[in-house]
Amino acid sequence: MATYIMLSSLTDEGRKTIYERPERISEVNREVEQLGAKVVSQWAVLGPYDFVNVVEAPDNETIARVSVALSARGTVSFLTMPAIGVDQLAARMKG
Repeated sequence: MATYIMLSSLTDEGRKTIYERPERISEVNREVEQLGAKVVSQWAVLGPYDFVNVVEAPDNETIARVSVALSARGTVSFLTMPAIGVDQLAARMKG
């Protein structure tokens, strides 16, 4: 499984949903699994993004599907980046 960092920003509607139904966060995480990926860890943050999510998916196409499917609802937008473990990167530098 590949690892991805997903930075998410809620829209006004998304903030309203989370405020009224905070359990929606867990529901969305289950939906991510139904789309073929898995939320490994997640943090609420202050600043230009509302959440930092570490997600595993089998490939770029799957994570793109997750991003498009969730963004299409109009409650959140994403910046998604593939992540490479530093040990893995160091090993590639040697060989």
